[in-house]
Amino acid sequence: MTRQRRRHLIRKRRTTTGLALVAATSFIAGMTDAIGMILSGDFVSFMSGNTTRAAISFADGDYGHALTLFGALWVFIAGNALGIVLAHTLSSRRAFVVLAAVAILLAGASIVPGSHMREQFYLVVLAMGLINATVEQIDGLPIGLTYITGALSRFGRGIGRWLIGDRNLRGWLIQTVPWTGMACGAVSGAFLTHYLGSHALWIVSMVTIAVALATTLLPRPLHLHFQQPIVHDRRNTL
Repeated sequence: MTRQRRRHLIRKRRTTTGLALVAATSFIAGMTDAIGMILSGDFVSFMSGNTTRAAISFADGDYGHALTLFGALWVFIAGNALGIVLAHTLSSRRAFVVLAAVAILLAGASIVPGSHMREQFYLVVLAMGLINATVEQIDGLPIGLTYITGALSRFGRGIGRWLIGDRNLRGWLIQTVPWTGMACGAVSGAFLTHYLGSHALWIVSMVTIAVALATTLLPRPLHLHFQQPIVHDRRNTL
């Protein structure tokens, strides 16, 4: 086998593994999104929607709801930041660390009493922010696990490029994976909530743990490959 052929096979296997992880993680995000939406009435990962809803609530004089949603924006941001910190500081098996933390947060949210809906809402939002650190890129292509609008936008632009003669399909066809995973997960989450109520979060937590354990079978370099590298500024160092 030539070196070029070997590199091609390694890259193909790496891409396939990454897309499988994206599909599984997006499925979890979709389940959680649907469950959170049904239980709280607000989005737990769609922060553009929450921004609009917060503005409308503010204009309508519902300041309590507006503040809750504005708070969710910062909780979501904090979740994304926490996910990166955990992924880059605790272990080289980054996907496992992030997904395990997500599972713990969802399990915690599932046992919050019904009288503390805001706390439950924020725990789920934090988990949805954190899950985005599981996979940041596939072969240099950005992947949004809960930012499906971005994936659909990149997919649409890819169609436009194809229509004007660009035959590089790989870059934009990949963007269908997170949407498909989230759509299937959302349907599953909606059915689970219909039958189990808030206990559906336990199911999502167990699914997340199962996916996290599966990632431990992946070679460590793959965990590092799916994250954007940290670039340190050395200009002020001696």
